[in-house]
Amino acid sequence: MSAHAPGRFTATVRDSRTGPVIEASGELDQDSAIYLKTVLRRALAVRPAPPVLVVDLVGVTFFDSSGLNTLVQARRDAERQDTVVRLARPTGIVALVLEITGVGQVFPVDKDVPAD
Repeated sequence: MSAHAPGRFTATVRDSRTGPVIEASGELDQDSAIYLKTVLRRALAVRPAPPVLVVDLVGVTFFDSSGLNTLVQARRDAERQDTVVRLARPTGIVALVLEITGVGQVFPVDKDVPAD
């Protein structure tokens, strides 16, 4: 399952031992956050609910408040079904925004992603 804003952003889901991993790549802004939101909702709609949902951010080249809000909302939605949203490999602008806003402290953040 994947969604994309042509040429700017992609979000692809793969399965791992712990649950789905969403591999995000490109510019995560107001327009593309809609696509990520769709992928996150689909991944969280699987039954039984996954114990963990990982969002791999290593390929994200731009990240604004729309992307941040999308991740925070996904965390809230996931908590209602006892799913933990983990962020993986935030680099550059993503790491900076997570640090400045303090949101990096409310998400578990991993340096790697789970193996298949």
